[in-house]
Amino acid sequence: MKENLLGVDIGGTKCAVIYGIKDGDSLEIADKIRFETTNVTETVDNILLNLDEMMRRHELTPQNTLAVGVSCGGPLSSEKGVVMSPPNLPGWDNIPICEIITNRTGIKTNLQNDANACAIAEWKFGAGRGTRNMVFLTFGTGLGAGIIANGQIYAGTNDNAGEVGHIRLSEWGPVGYGKAGSFEGFDSGGGIAQIARTLLTEHFQMGGKVDWCTPETLPQVTAKLVAEQAAKGDPIASRVFQISALYLGRGLSIIIDILNPEVIVIGSIFARCEDLLRPQMQQIIDCEALPGAARVCRVLPAELGEAIGDYASLSVACI
Repeated sequence: MKENLLGVDIGGTKCAVIYGIKDGDSLEIADKIRFETTNVTETVDNILLNLDEMMRRHELTPQNTLAVGVSCGGPLSSEKGVVMSPPNLPGWDNIPICEIITNRTGIKTNLQNDANACAIAEWKFGAGRGTRNMVFLTFGTGLGAGIIANGQIYAGTNDNAGEVGHIRLSEWGPVGYGKAGSFEGFDSGGGIAQIARTLLTEHFQMGGKVDWCTPETLPQVTAKLVAEQAAKGDPIASRVFQISALYLGRGLSIIIDILNPEVIVIGSIFARCEDLLRPQMQQIIDCEALPGAARVCRVLPAELGEAIGDYASLSVACI
């Protein structure tokens, strides 16, 4: 049976209202309205206005729409439906977003942090389909995880489960999540750029040169640039990805040993650069993880690609 769903994706710079149609195990993105994230009052007003517009366009009502799903950066309370001061959303202090949306639309509204929402999306409609125990890793601007345990999202006591980026993997190293040597420091876009700048600085100080960066342009080095050069075989860029992959393997080994998942799904940079990361990552998993747990765990790139934010918010409507 087909079910109408509405999604709200709240980001630090952009928001979207999405209309989706769920048909069994498939989900169609039928329509989407994008708009800027501004101050909290204006952004909430725009969310409500665009929900009104989406419902008008497609003749959606509380009677023919299953739920609204909201995906937003944490901290938040999924149980209470309240957004609680995310660092990328200044002014969003204890905003009861689910109550606000339900009062306006008459439709039940669910809230999850963005990593959990993406985990649900990949579990229901992506690379984790058919599993009961799955972990999703963002591996983008930062590193966070969403955990599916025994067929349910596991959010923890106060929605802080899955913050694996904060795990310290080395006493020293690139800074991520406010911690040097953290999992996020080694395995995120910002972390890869930090590793590259360190190796390039060493190279320049020894009198070396590369044709894709100079000491003056060093601050502008990005993970995307490093990946492009690594794909061409540049030795410094390749070394950056070897380091990132080594610590990815160590971090995944911890997850495998503790959670014993069937699948770990990794998005963004891993999905785009799997060939640069997988060999070293797998070698470390083979050495570090419990053999019995590693044997039953597959590490897969996310399937939903750039549309994962749309699927994520709509998937929250399904829970």
